[in-house]
This record gives sequence, structure tokens and C-alpha cells, in this order.
Amino acid sequence: MTTLVPEAIERGRTLAVPALRAAVDRLHPRLRRVVAYHRGWTDAEGTPLPGGGGKLVRPALALLSAEAAGAAVEVGLPGAVAVELVHDFSLLHDDLMDGDTERRHRPTAWTVFGADGAILAGDALLGLATQVLLEVEGEPGRRAAIMLGAGVQDLVRGQAEDLYFETRNDVTVADTLTMEDGKTGALLSCSAAIGAVLAGGRTELVDGLAEFGSRLGTAFQLVDDLLGIWGDPAVTGKPVLSDLRSRKKSVPVVVALDAGGADADELRTFLASSGDASESELHHIARLVERAGGREWTTAEADRQLDECAKLIASLSLPPLVETELLALARFVTERDR
Repeated sequence: MTTLVPEAIERGRTLAVPALRAAVDRLHPRLRRVVAYHRGWTDAEGTPLPGGGGKLVRPALALLSAEAAGAAVEVGLPGAVAVELVHDFSLLHDDLMDGDTERRHRPTAWTVFGADGAILAGDALLGLATQVLLEVEGEPGRRAAIMLGAGVQDLVRGQAEDLYFETRNDVTVADTLTMEDGKTGALLSCSAAIGAVLAGGRTELVDGLAEFGSRLGTAFQLVDDLLGIWGDPAVTGKPVLSDLRSRKKSVPVVVALDAGGADADELRTFLASSGDASESELHHIARLVERAGGREWTTAEADRQLDECAKLIASLSLPPLVETELLALARFVTERDR
């Protein structure tokens, strides 16, 4: 599937990447090397590479939210940098916690630079994100830093719940959606509102954009759950059936468990097992999850969240171009294949 890249993503790349590079240049040289490799700016030896840097959905949202409040796009730039720094912090730590060895078609940072290097680089990015916002003069910078701090707390809460779910046998679909709202929705919520905060936007606008981002985050994670089981590894850059291999209780899996019957019992037995599963076993489990309705339900819920995003945007009386770009960005997130 080929999805057109929204104008907001391209513009975000043009504006945010130079500012991101400037921010990362402030780090300790050894940590800067870890981050540059993680972002795809360099190889493991530090040699510059073309391209790289991920989808940059969060910076694009931050810049659009400044425009939603009637400000110049540049007003949202500190927020765009801050949310992407936090995103990279979360990925560096998440890869290590999950034991993932591949991201974006190459070894993860912790496998190249060691666990200590990845942890410290993530810590440095988190501190740098707050610093970038607090360097903005006046009350908007302080309010943006508070918003980001709250978002990080929700993100970590979601990550903690995801970790604890591995040892729980009573996880419900509602539990999983709440976890994903924190793990992914919190930072997208912050991204969608932080530019408006920096622009001094009215409370109703900030709250509405935050809710839009939260629902978009849920849709984003639901699509991620689908790709984690049925995605093409040549496109996603992750090992085939990666979420099943790690026995992750993602939404499709929990929906299948809730369906009951022999398929749910077999799935539950697989999740309780340990050791490496064969490719054939993983493909069998994927078919089982799909047969039990996990794929269909998750796809429908992602579509429902996208519909709610559209309703929220329509209610905010935004400038027409901003509304169009936000909706295009939402479609891009939910129609992606990586």
C-alpha cells in the first residue's frame, strides 16, 4: 500500500530536522553518536547517511497546532523539537526493555552501543526536551514544559502497564486500550496541543487538540498492533510476527482471548509458554488470532477512533488549511504500512 505523505510531514521535516540536529549537538559526544545512529543520521561509526529520522508525525502535529491558534508555524518549533526528543527517548528505552534487536531495517542502538549507552542517551534526550521548552521566554514555555512533563508521566504509566501485562492473566480489552492511550496517545496528545500552548491559544482549543491527539494516538497504536502481527517485515523493519514472538498482549490478541472457545484456550497456552517459537507456530497463532476476530475488531476500532478525530476537528472551527492538514495527517497515520 502506498500512502501519500501529507504536506505537514514534509514541512515538518524541513523545519524540525535542522532544529533537532542543533539540539542533539548539545549532548555529550558519545551520547550524540548514539542518538545520531538511532535517528538514522549516521552509521555505527558516525559516518553521515542520507535521509533517516522516522516519520516525524509528532513535530508535524506540534507545528500545525501553533497555526491552529493563529500563530506563525515557527512558534511551535520548540514544541516540535521537544516532543520528538521525548519520542526518541521512549524508543531507545523501549527497544532495550523489549529486547528488540532491529528497528528501521538495522540493529537497534542498544545492540550497537550497549544497554548503558542507550539508557544514558534516552535520559539525556528527556532532559534536553524540557530544557528546549524552558528556554522559551515567558509563560507559554513554562506551560508547555508542564504539559510535556504530564505527557511523559502518562507515557511511562502506559509503558509500565504494558510491562506488567506480561505476567497478568486477566488483561481485558479495556485495560489494553487504556494502556495504549498512555503508551502512544499521551505523547501524540501533547504533540497536537503543545504548539497552541506556545502560541497562547485559548483553553478550549488546547483541550480539543489534545483530545484529537489522544484519539489519534489510540488509532496509531491499534494500527501498530496490526502491523506487529500481520505487517510485512521488509516494510516495517521489524522481524516477522514480532509481537507474537515476544508474546505481547496487544489488542488483537486480547480480543481473541476474550472470544473464548478452543482458539482462545490454545492462544492462552501459547502466551504462557516460554522459549523461541518456530515460524510455523507463529503463523499458526496469527491465523488463530484472526479467526477469533482479533484483526477485524482492531481494524474497526482504529477506523472508529479516526471518525472521532474528524468530529473533534470539525468542532474546533480551525482555519480550513489547518483542518485539512490535520485530517490528512490522521489518515496517513492510520493507513500506513510501517
